[in-house]
Amino acid sequence: MKLTTRRILLLVTAALAMYVGVWAFFLPASWYRAFPGFGRHWLPVLGPYNEHLARDVGALYLALAVVTLSAARRAGDGRLAGTAGLAWLVFGVPHLVFHLRHLDMYGSADQVLNVVALGWFVVVGAALLVPVEPAGRPAAPR
Repeated sequence: MKLTTRRILLLVTAALAMYVGVWAFFLPASWYRAFPGFGRHWLPVLGPYNEHLARDVGALYLALAVVTLSAARRAGDGRLAGTAGLAWLVFGVPHLVFHLRHLDMYGSADQVLNVVALGWFVVVGAALLVPVEPAGRPAAPR
């Protein structure tokens, strides 16, 4: 993976985490009613509103955003990027699996969007475990 690619993945992922985290932590009732936004409503079908849980989710995403932004700042540090990737995998895989098992409550478009949105964090988490190509050396032929 190229260093620029790693940094972009980290920054986009941190921005997504901030979107969820700020909204869920600071406006938990709004987040519950209207997440992910854009006229879609994914949470009410999953059960009743719980302010404590919503704020915990927000805090979790904010914590992951901090780790991810730290890794973006030092994108060449493979250990830090790998730690961020592993953190996203530890959170993202069970989160994705839960939602894969509960897609039946959504229409087709929301099913696809759920898998794509949650799959992003799993794919990026795995990608962050890939070493950066050494500078000045072309990638090995495939």
